[in-house]
Amino acid sequence: MINTIVGSGTLITFPTLLALGYSPVVANVSNTVGLAPGGVSSVIGYRRELEGQRSRLIRLGSASLIGGTIGAILLVTLPSEAFDAIVPVLIGLGCVLVAIQPWVARRVKDRTEPDRPHGSATMWGLILLAGIYGGYFGAGQGVLLLGIMGIALNDDWQRINAVKNFLALVANTVAAVLFVFVADVSWAVAGLIALGSIIGAQIGATVGRRLPPVVFRIVILVVGVVAIWRILA
Repeated sequence: MINTIVGSGTLITFPTLLALGYSPVVANVSNTVGLAPGGVSSVIGYRRELEGQRSRLIRLGSASLIGGTIGAILLVTLPSEAFDAIVPVLIGLGCVLVAIQPWVARRVKDRTEPDRPHGSATMWGLILLAGIYGGYFGAGQGVLLLGIMGIALNDDWQRINAVKNFLALVANTVAAVLFVFVADVSWAVAGLIALGSIIGAQIGATVGRRLPPVVFRIVILVVGVVAIWRILA
């Protein structure tokens, strides 16, 4: 639900897996594999908002595809100690992105100036970077995408959110495919997260649209701060 509506559901699942005793890398790759089916579910749930956006999805999806591939390769090639060390920073970045999301939403709503329907080359590059981040870790990727597109595109918020779900799906899926072949995936964890994310995405695309996002945002921030504290303690 959180991923579909706001983004940053990983800030709930990832710290939970750490608390259950999984190593950061195993927790991260298993979480990514499990969330990929949920991404498909969220795209299906937002299929009405995706109508008429094929060219935009192709253009921006290529950036997420390349970025997600690079991020996943970095995760499996860099020493696990590097990921362990940067996890608190990544979780903190995810919390910051969640905190500024209301400002991004207002920025989109208040836009009146014309824009490029598919964004500029700069926006494509920023989405590429977001894809790298998503393939490497992913917590806050959705909010980062909303921020980039919210500032660069003049479009309905729900249509932009639908594109966000698609781009996150692309980055997560390409990373998940790589992890299945070369990383240590806990299939029990991945399966449970997949089941929950599929159901949650459908709820998020329907009932969740009427729920106050601030509730999810507060939960994410609290969990993120506790996770950082637990890791550094």
